[in-house]
Amino acid sequence: MKGLQVRTCSPFLFALTKDLVSHEIIVQFVGFESKLSTREYTFTVREQSLEPRAFTLTISNDAFNDRRLRYQDAPDVCSLKLRRELAAWSNHPPQAQLLVTDLDLEEYRSTHVRAVRSVFSRKPAEDY
Repeated sequence: MKGLQVRTCSPFLFALTKDLVSHEIIVQFVGFESKLSTREYTFTVREQSLEPRAFTLTISNDAFNDRRLRYQDAPDVCSLKLRRELAAWSNHPPQAQLLVTDLDLEEYRSTHVRAVRSVFSRKPAEDY
């Protein structure tokens, strides 16, 4: 969208600004529920003068079992997907239930490189 800017204020608060009008929304992680084959992550989106809306994002358990995603990274992956959907649909996505795809996981992994420390690395020298 032309003229649309995303400013990150905190992990769950961001503002969408178009031209001179500022419209802030709050994205809040509520929790998750483990199902037989998936994990469902629930978020609430709050906007001025509108009722809060609930969104559920689903991740297949295979993503965790195959080590494509760590449990502690899942809320962040879901938050980023939800923010993209909100931005793409002017804060009003047509669906309240979203599926986190393999493409979403790959995109997250490619932009969030973890530092790998070798078990054989030396400890930093200490001066006494």
